[in-house]
Amino acid sequence: MSAARPTVLLVDDEPLSLETLTRTLDEPFEVLTATSAAAAEEILAEEWVQVVVTDQRMPETTGVEFLSRVRERWPDVVRIIISGYTDPGDIIDGINRAGIYQYITKPWHPDTLLLTVGNACHLYRLQREHELLSLETRLTAATLEQKLAAHRARLKRTFRLDAIVRSPGGPLDAVCDLVERVAPYDIPVLLTGESGTGKELFARALHYNSHRADKPFVAENCGAMPDQLLESELFGHKKGAFTGAVNDRIGLFEQADGGTIFLDEIGEVSRAFQVKLLRVLQEGDVRPLGSNQRRRVDVRVVAATNRSLETEIGEGRFREDLYYRVAAVRLHLPPLRERPDDIPVLARHHLAAAMTAFGKPVTGLSDDLIDRLQRYHWPGNVRELQNEIQRMLVMCDGNQLGADLLDPGIPGADSRSRPPIPEPFPGQTLKARIEALEAGVLVETLERNRWNKSKTAVELGLSRVGLSAKIERYGLEKPP
Repeated sequence: MSAARPTVLLVDDEPLSLETLTRTLDEPFEVLTATSAAAAEEILAEEWVQVVVTDQRMPETTGVEFLSRVRERWPDVVRIIISGYTDPGDIIDGINRAGIYQYITKPWHPDTLLLTVGNACHLYRLQREHELLSLETRLTAATLEQKLAAHRARLKRTFRLDAIVRSPGGPLDAVCDLVERVAPYDIPVLLTGESGTGKELFARALHYNSHRADKPFVAENCGAMPDQLLESELFGHKKGAFTGAVNDRIGLFEQADGGTIFLDEIGEVSRAFQVKLLRVLQEGDVRPLGSNQRRRVDVRVVAATNRSLETEIGEGRFREDLYYRVAAVRLHLPPLRERPDDIPVLARHHLAAAMTAFGKPVTGLSDDLIDRLQRYHWPGNVRELQNEIQRMLVMCDGNQLGADLLDPGIPGADSRSRPPIPEPFPGQTLKARIEALEAGVLVETLERNRWNKSKTAVELGLSRVGLSAKIERYGLEKPP
């Protein structure tokens, strides 16, 4: 996908002058023209414009008056005046009333005009990316670049692959190795795994370890969002496109131009919207709601889902062609229950973060607590573990977090609440050993599903009556 050219609006009542300006600027920029201030305002109401270049002397108004109205209605647009008159009063008036970025005198040189307009477009992009700069602050582009560079450097350090919290030699090592190999290339990645396993963390790692790290990273959760709202969020809209659209809005695809967009829960998107999303990924352009103009965008797409998209395709709920567009590389994040050695490392990491956030220091976690944490299956994965550590820190009255602080609602966290399971040992018959293993599987699955028998029965391929019979047979009881 190629990057979009900045759009420049030229305003001059003299056709010959307008033609000369257009010839000078039409190669590096998308040029729109108007022969009056009224026509220019109509264009601004319909199109995305970064820079306005206007003549000072026009029949019905002056350039300063026109740009003053532009400043009120479209304050982000960078404003430039060209004039054959160098009256200091006009210059001061333009700066004070219209917030003019540059005052160019006639006769102008093509190279000077190109450089000035190019710098104005660069300033507009910095405003959009950082959302802190306005013309009134009079900050130079260099100052803003320094702030952006410092912020990006912090993000790169945060999302280094060796900074991802995990135990040495654990399952996440293979995931990080794959991220390191894939990140430098502009190839779509699909992250799969249960909720709370850290899919957005790895999406950011893909971005900040790529050549796009200096460009924006934006994220959108596509789950349970109406199509029109999702379309507005991703593609943008024009004022009046629908009820409640009181202002123009730039969509996330345009905000992410040059960088990465993360589409979380992509498996929740409706079939109708999948068609629109597929077109954007194929053609590399977006059309805001209420506009008939398409905008080129250059983005890398990273998607995520906790569903099996292969199953969704088989059942007709997800388009196969869209799947292959977003899943050039598939990266699966294992659940926390399959990473027991990561639990102590993650628990200590989240405890340190919570102590800083809450201003409440403790010495650490007791060995008994760590043992109990490793026994639990964490259906909410890392997010659930983080919440539990924060809750225990708040409830702690001593100088160490102990097993007594565990939420009583966590089944299986306390060994005293676990139902007795027959243990297989040498000398038992084959039947006894199989029954012991079956009982263990039942307890593990029931605890992970919080003793929801319907979900457990579906997962194990049993009827609810059959599951109840096995629970009764092995004497398994839900802990209090």
